[in-house]
Amino acid sequence: MKHITFYLDFISPYAYLAFEKLPEVLMGHNIHVSYKPLLFAGLLKHHGQLGPAEIPGKREWTYRQVLWLAYRHGVDMQMPAQHPFNPLGLLRLALACGHDGLINRYVAETIFRHVWQGGADAADAQRLHALTEQLAPQQDPRSEAVKAQLKANTDQAIAQGVFGVPTLEVDGKLFWGFDALPMLKAYLEGDVWFEQAWNAPQQVTRWP
Repeated sequence: MKHITFYLDFISPYAYLAFEKLPEVLMGHNIHVSYKPLLFAGLLKHHGQLGPAEIPGKREWTYRQVLWLAYRHGVDMQMPAQHPFNPLGLLRLALACGHDGLINRYVAETIFRHVWQGGADAADAQRLHALTEQLAPQQDPRSEAVKAQLKANTDQAIAQGVFGVPTLEVDGKLFWGFDALPMLKAYLEGDVWFEQAWNAPQQVTRWP
């Protein structure tokens, strides 16, 4: 059985889209998926980048594109009232419901849909309180242990070469972005391209 690690941050609309469509990619395959929350802002800081929503023009394009993609793929999606927002409360809640830095699909689904369905404020304190009561975490989301786990997940992802979300890792290969799902599907189906060309970019001489 193959194993996929799904690196995610609930702030990412592309992570939500990938989460919703991943079951179609995995249909017919015997694969275990682990869902691993991390702090996207931590990746951006490490790589010295701004997020798409922090760049005027790119922000508007991103919002239009993800709504188009949702429409095109039949995914129920509305932009939250505020974006970007601080996802720390949601990430810590998720990890407080999990074990060893991983969460199950139900927790991931519940929080993703809290953010990306209905158009409300994803970080609203009252909504977060209600969500916490619904999920009934075994740990305190505000505990130092949960905070440390989120940092550890982010650091581990960086060490793996992860630079954005969503990223799906399988057999040491990283598939980044919602638009990488067809590529992941081809890999799982044994497409010979991956034997012939996966490492080709490493052979290209960098310039300058």
